[in-house]
Amino acid sequence: MKLYSPLFQSRFLLIIVIISATVASLIHFPELISLFVTYEPFSLFPGMKPQDVEFEIGFTFISLLILFAVNTFIFRFDTKGMKTGVGRIAFSFVVTWILSSGLGRFFIYLHQHFDIPAIDAIAHHYLHPLRDFIITCIITGSCYIIYLVRRQQSYQLENEQLRAENLQNQYEALKNQLNPHMLFNSLNTLRSLVRESQDKAQEYIQELSRVLRYTLQGNDTQKVPLSGEMEFVNAYIFLQLMRYEDNLRFEIRVDEQLHDKQVPPMAVQLLIENAIKHNEISNRRPLVITIRTEGGEWLSVCNRIQPKMTGESTTGIGLANLNKRYELLFQQQIVVEKTGDVFCVKIPLL
Repeated sequence: MKLYSPLFQSRFLLIIVIISATVASLIHFPELISLFVTYEPFSLFPGMKPQDVEFEIGFTFISLLILFAVNTFIFRFDTKGMKTGVGRIAFSFVVTWILSSGLGRFFIYLHQHFDIPAIDAIAHHYLHPLRDFIITCIITGSCYIIYLVRRQQSYQLENEQLRAENLQNQYEALKNQLNPHMLFNSLNTLRSLVRESQDKAQEYIQELSRVLRYTLQGNDTQKVPLSGEMEFVNAYIFLQLMRYEDNLRFEIRVDEQLHDKQVPPMAVQLLIENAIKHNEISNRRPLVITIRTEGGEWLSVCNRIQPKMTGESTTGIGLANLNKRYELLFQQQIVVEKTGDVFCVKIPLL
């Protein structure tokens, strides 16, 4: 893959044209000043005409473009991984100096044999070697700086690509952990229902298929509309109510105007599952889970803390998983609040 993008080409061409035009004008600055000297004996370039200066500047401009083209080939800006050391810089300097001197002689040849306007003053000819040296330094230095800038840009681009790939890999790993976790819990519930009631088991299987279909579709996206997430949540709630019956209740207050907001797939379901997993649910202590939107920017899932009598091991997926997904994809974090005996988790609406 070439790193010499069309955008870089256009910028590079614009830069060398600006540099060439500027250098071509400044390198003949003494001649330009002399044009305003009206008294001939005080002029360093007697007999010089404005047309002569114009042709000198024009040919210098063309020469600079040629020298830039040669150095572009030497430095190979369009080649990925091309390294430039002292040897290549020295080679560029020597080649540029020789070509600059050769182009100057070629212009003199055109002036002598084809009457091309040029400056014949002795002082002008004495300045040629110095100008060739200055032009060589400017061309070689400019190309080397462009090379360094381009290399730095390529490194930054590669680092950003690697970072994006790394984030995507981490995100996929988190999702792959999450789906088997939910499926394992659902199958345990289904096993219990099969023993109790065939009708409930069939209805449970039907709703479970809707839930699993959503989880498979969610694997292809990083965020989904809140409306779609809540439809999935309602199916998941149905499954939980079949298992816990009157011992589990939900209060849902989600503003319909926020249905176009975005959340990571299965984010709300994970919070519900987390509340069910870590709290006692019984006839003695029914669990009420509240799902509501707050201020148009947050969705919270809250419940009263009802610790289980026996501790339960955790795989560490839960809230840490969801928070990591928000950090990797959206550079945001969830908010966990514990006020008295009420536990709330707030997730940003994107």
